[in-house]
Formats: sequence, structure tokens, C-alpha cells
Amino acid sequence: MATYAIGDIQGCFDSLLQLLDKCRFDPSNDRLWLVGDLVNRGPRSLETLRFLRGLGPVATAVLGNHDLYLLMAAAGIDRRSKGDTLDEILDAPDCKELMDWLRHRPLCHQEGEFCLVHAGLLPQWTVARARALAAEVEAVLAGPTYLDFMANMWGSEPAAWSDDLEGWPRLRVIVNAMTRMRLCTADGVMEFKTKGELSSVPAGLMPWFEVPGRLSAGDVLVTGHWSALGLKIEPNLLALDSGCLWGRHLTAIRLEDRSLFQVDCSPGEARD
Repeated sequence: MATYAIGDIQGCFDSLLQLLDKCRFDPSNDRLWLVGDLVNRGPRSLETLRFLRGLGPVATAVLGNHDLYLLMAAAGIDRRSKGDTLDEILDAPDCKELMDWLRHRPLCHQEGEFCLVHAGLLPQWTVARARALAAEVEAVLAGPTYLDFMANMWGSEPAAWSDDLEGWPRLRVIVNAMTRMRLCTADGVMEFKTKGELSSVPAGLMPWFEVPGRLSAGDVLVTGHWSALGLKIEPNLLALDSGCLWGRHLTAIRLEDRSLFQVDCSPGEARD
């Protein structure tokens, strides 16, 4: 049995199928780990969701910011962005079933030395602590008050974690760290505006995974979200968003031996 972790798909279903073929993925023996952002901006988000849902327990997918955006759009909570490609999902006869499946996905998943999360973890969180905090969000998202949660989920404040946080602000920080964060200060204050390459990081900020003494450094974080960063493989970090949406590559890594698999993505799948 092999476990293949795959970077941000964002509706690029053709590239996903090509990558699985290149991996010789066998759903009767192998597993998939998806770093989130399964949908949006690519052309075949509906087929992507249907396929992954159909794999059942073979596929472990964590939520990304675009997945949460889809859930908000389906609930009619947030204004739609001009460039999204979600109408086909929202108009589909099985939309409700797909949304129910999506909102029951975890924010992070831990297994052995590996922690799967879309964006990252704040430096003051161990993986065990992050997993417990993620469970708080997951319980609300899967529960009867999830619409209230989603109506209060978006926003960039508070920008830092405190054990004293309660209610919506507490859950918002957890969501933002795990699905939106790229940069923070050494004290874990998040910044959400900068999205470019490492050379463009403003003074006083650093990638979350470079914060000295971060408490999750003893585990291997498997992430996506930061396409401008590109593929980054380190002993304790497997950052897999290699820009498929923008016509670059879709990447998989076999966790057991760190073998890499990539396919070139079609320029026709990219969206401005």
C-alpha cells in the first residue's frame, strides 16, 4: 500500500487523472492525501469533487480556503468573486450531497510523523495541539449551527493566537492559520496580503515554516496553498502546490519513500 500526497488541484481534473495514471494509483491498495483547494478557478471542479467523494475512505482531503469559499457560496453567505468557476457545482443536482461531504472534511489530519494541512501551523502549536484545535472547528462545521459559523468565519482579525480567545474569533484564527497563512512574525502574528515569492517577503515577516523554534518542527508538515513558493521539499516540510492552475505542474509525493511524480498542466486549465 502506498500513500500519495497531492498538491492543490483547484478543479484541474484532467491533470489529476493524468497524475494518478503516472503514479499507477490503485484505489484497492493505495491511498490519496489531498492538501485542500480541491476546487475553483480550474474548469472541472464538479468532476473533481464527485471523483474524490466517490473514493470514500481511500481519499483523505483537508479543507483549503477555496473549499471553504465554495461552502460559503453554496450557503449564500458571501459575495461571489468575479473569477470563480463554481456555477456548475452550485447548479448540480447533487450539490447538497457534495457540500455535506465537503463540510465534513478535516482542517488537518495527523498520522504517524505526517501532518496534512492546507496552509500551515502557527509556531506556538504542536501538531497534537493543532489537531485538537482543528477538531473544534470541525465539530461546528459539521453541526447544526454551521451556517452561523460560516457567516462569522471570514476576516483577518484577530491576527494572532491566544489561549484566551473564545467564540468566533477563536475559530477564525484557527481557520486562517490552517487555510490562509503564508507569513507571520516570529511571535506568530499572521499577515495575509503578501502572496509572492520568498524574495518579496517584507521585513519583519517570515514563512511560517522558518520561524525559529516552531513547535511542529519535529513532524513532517504536508501542505499546499502557496503556488508562488513552488515545490519545496525539506526533511520536515513537503510543500506541494506547484502551480497546476497556472499552467505549471501538479505534483504527488509518495510518503513512504518520498518519490516525486509530476505532470505538466495544460495552459487551458489556467485562469487569470
